[in-house]
Amino acid sequence: MNRRLMNLLTAVPVTAALVAPPVLACTSMLVSKGATTDGATFVTYAADAHELYGELYYTPARHHAPGAMRDIIEWDTGKFLGRIPQPAVTYSVVGNMNEHQLSIGESTFGGREELAGPAGIVDYGSLIYTTLERAKTAREAIQVMTTLVAEHGYASSGESFSIADPKEAWLLEMIGKGKGEKGAVWVARKLPDGYLSAHANQARIGTFPLNDKQTTLYSPDVISFARAKGWFKGADKDFNFAETYNPIDFGGQRFSEARVWSIFRRAAPSMKLGAEYANGATPEKRLPLWVKPDKKLSVQDTMALMRDHFEGTPLDMTKDVGAGPYAVPYRWRPMTWEVDGKQYVHERAISTQQTGFSFVAQMRDWLPAPIGGVLWFGVDDTFTTVYTPMYAGIRQVPRNFAQGVASRGEFSWDSSFWVFNWVSNQAYARWSDIVQDVQREQGHLEGQFLADQADVEKRAQEQFKRSPEEARQYLTDYSLQQGEKVHTRWRKLGETLLVKYIDGNVRDDLGKVNHPKYQEAWYRRIVQENGKALAMPAKPAEAPAPAPAQPPAQKPAPKPTVAPAP
Repeated sequence: MNRRLMNLLTAVPVTAALVAPPVLACTSMLVSKGATTDGATFVTYAADAHELYGELYYTPARHHAPGAMRDIIEWDTGKFLGRIPQPAVTYSVVGNMNEHQLSIGESTFGGREELAGPAGIVDYGSLIYTTLERAKTAREAIQVMTTLVAEHGYASSGESFSIADPKEAWLLEMIGKGKGEKGAVWVARKLPDGYLSAHANQARIGTFPLNDKQTTLYSPDVISFARAKGWFKGADKDFNFAETYNPIDFGGQRFSEARVWSIFRRAAPSMKLGAEYANGATPEKRLPLWVKPDKKLSVQDTMALMRDHFEGTPLDMTKDVGAGPYAVPYRWRPMTWEVDGKQYVHERAISTQQTGFSFVAQMRDWLPAPIGGVLWFGVDDTFTTVYTPMYAGIRQVPRNFAQGVASRGEFSWDSSFWVFNWVSNQAYARWSDIVQDVQREQGHLEGQFLADQADVEKRAQEQFKRSPEEARQYLTDYSLQQGEKVHTRWRKLGETLLVKYIDGNVRDDLGKVNHPKYQEAWYRRIVQENGKALAMPAKPAEAPAPAPAQPPAQKPAPKPTVAPAP
């Protein structure tokens, strides 16, 4: 069963398609094994949409009878699109990772209006989850994905896919051929070892090698199709996929590439990538497709890169009046607005309130696949979530994360999505204070998971030698326990926050109520805007107190007369 989310572009007029789609959608990152501390590959994904309910999908492995068909249900809308034949065997899938440690993430770039509405029945979401059921490696996944859209047609707009297995990480970019046209044009690039890449709703593959199948794959008509449309006239070697199929503009840089820039600037500060790559003033100033991080990244480092509001940069969301007295790095929609005929924007950061779920996928080739793959899964905002380990080989997912417990329109205390939203929405009201409580509990939980990981996997390997199924059941039990722990602890945190910060009060560790002041800068802002109305009258000047009376001066006593000696 696929999830349903509203079309990311519902609030966007079609005529603005090259500017507006990036505002509301997703962020994904890839890290090759040479760039990580443990030699794993990483894929991250934040699935962002205001109508998306965050849950952890699970599909068991199956054998299919000859002639069996798979329903294709559009991921964005829940609409039935058609059926495709099933292979003899499909693999188990936990979220966006399968039992062979293959992981896939995405972000939508939309692309040229002329290519909207292609003929086909396989949408981008179904393409992801169908491929996870059928492929073991990243290269095989690219073959499955491109074959599916060639045979059955593509049903979505332009898309970037992060695809990785324990050895390789690939970026695949694909766009349909327009109304009534079947299939898609596409390019896939393999990350060099020791590098990371990212994408966030803007096509990123530029020029590419034409004769290097080890690092680059592409559809045979990716260039000729553009020529036929009149979009490209140069030599093949100069063909640029992104510039041709998704020309960048102010919105593409400010709302999309800005998120990639923030990952790159933090992972590779030595490159000194300035805000000119992100502020929209110079869209022609393009980021590289990938960067070499200054130091190798751990799982924890990778989680941290997905927690970002442009802090410490010219795009910092905590500094202007919109942040309020508690430096809130969030802005409610719409993202573009107008005052006195002039248009303005709110920033679109990686960490955002509309995230349904996110993950950091960790894949390691020196471990058995059910143990080597860990989907660090979280719901709601990446900044306030807790990434909880879900192993590739598990047979069941925690009920609090599972499908069907609740929905975007139906609250339940049994749903981690709703519990985490309850906590984060408390934090948004008094961010600078409450986020410290949230991060403290987040650090305790994630820190313990990471500290325990080696021992958990050592035991799982011992069991795997005796019985792979025994190891899978052990990891299932472990993942279920951690999911339940996170859910219970987060609900308790929400209750604690409500008591601690009720009605603008702040209770200290002893339970005493305090009333901390706003920041000095916020008081000054109030005075600047409304100081005359709020000013208290000056106290009347008091007359100076009279000086104390001085006692009258005393005459010195007369000296005694001394009689002369006889």
